Amino acid sequence: MTDYVKFFRETSPYINMHRGKTFVIAVGGEAIRHGHFPHLVHDIALLHSLGIRIVLVHGARPQIDERLSASGIEPRYQDHTRVTDNATMDCVKDAIGHLRIDIESLFSVGLANSPMHGSRISIVGGNFITARPVGVRDGVDFHHTGEVRKVDRNAIGRQLDEGAIVLLSSLGYSTTGEAFNLTYEEVATRTAIALQAEKLILFTDDSGLVNEDGGLLRTLALPDVGKYLDTLTDPVLRQILAAGLRACQSGVARSHLISYRKDGALLGELFTREGEGTLLVHDAQEVIRTAGIEDIAGLLEIIGPLEEAGVLVKRSRELLETEIKRFTLVVDAENMVVACAALYPFDDHRSAELACVATHPDYKNRGLAGRLLEHIERQARGMGLERIFVLTTRAAHWFREKGFEPATIEDLPAARKELYNYQRNAKIFFKRLA
Repeated sequence: MTDYVKFFRETSPYINMHRGKTFVIAVGGEAIRHGHFPHLVHDIALLHSLGIRIVLVHGARPQIDERLSASGIEPRYQDHTRVTDNATMDCVKDAIGHLRIDIESLFSVGLANSPMHGSRISIVGGNFITARPVGVRDGVDFHHTGEVRKVDRNAIGRQLDEGAIVLLSSLGYSTTGEAFNLTYEEVATRTAIALQAEKLILFTDDSGLVNEDGGLLRTLALPDVGKYLDTLTDPVLRQILAAGLRACQSGVARSHLISYRKDGALLGELFTREGEGTLLVHDAQEVIRTAGIEDIAGLLEIIGPLEEAGVLVKRSRELLETEIKRFTLVVDAENMVVACAALYPFDDHRSAELACVATHPDYKNRGLAGRLLEHIERQARGMGLERIFVLTTRAAHWFREKGFEPATIEDLPAARKELYNYQRNAKIFFKRLA
């Protein structure tokens, strides 16, 4: 029970952050035929119940190939793009129609004691995607293969406002009444851009991208995506990564690459700090900024356990609200608080107290506290301060390493002397500011 309560409390900031946001989730045909797909549907239903606006885009490549094989038709590709003649288009419609029915059926499950019990989800589809033909390229006629011309963002938005999940297939329709076979990656990307979605979530065979040591690359800044695209040999992963990059470059806040093979990867990626895949962001570095009222929940998550352990002095929520502008935060790529510190100037206008220096356990040993201290020292110099004091019971060695010198109660400004807690018996250090 303790672990469950701890996990639920840790996810609450993410629940609050994601509520009301639009996520476009893209799943290929490989993911749909995997045994974990029903669980993925349950997880998407959970996101919907938490107030997240969902557009689900599905592909059908392996299902189309199966129908072509059963019909004795040889698949044709040119530069990794399917050539869709009349016979192939019949197989495309057949495969997509069956998949839509299967997906809608999974979202309709409502048996007692099942994860979907009481969910009552409306799944809505339609001619939201206007397409045009690819045409003839290098002498090859692609027939019914198309590309996205326009996404009807207003119509999709109305359905999301009504509380429905919008289901889009890899099909588009022209003003002449023709249907075209599209790539689901393009449909998902263009839809995310049109809706200015908070996230584009793309499912892959692997957990994401790997670094030089073979470990999972959890965060990747957009300027660094190019070198991965140049080295990827898997055309499917390359296409998915390119889709995520294109979305972020066109206004989507974040793109995620996660594995459909790992059960629960979607929830792990969205509701834990470490995540389960690769997150594409405009800047992978943590950001240092002044705290605001909206950061109090994240701040309490970090300092609360340290207050309970007696490492930090307890502060009420009301006091935090009053003093919030004194706090400087380090926030990660998801704008979650991962480190903090506060600066309290004294009435002598020459010195200040550095307090509440803390780092989230998942972000230890990354040098965040040191970066935060350097930032606050620059801030203090800008205020014309000459010295910074700190009172600590556990981090004396760390502050000594950062250039702080031992001090006594007598060295404190008069107003701070009166507030010194002798029972706490904190050690006092100070640092002269150049």
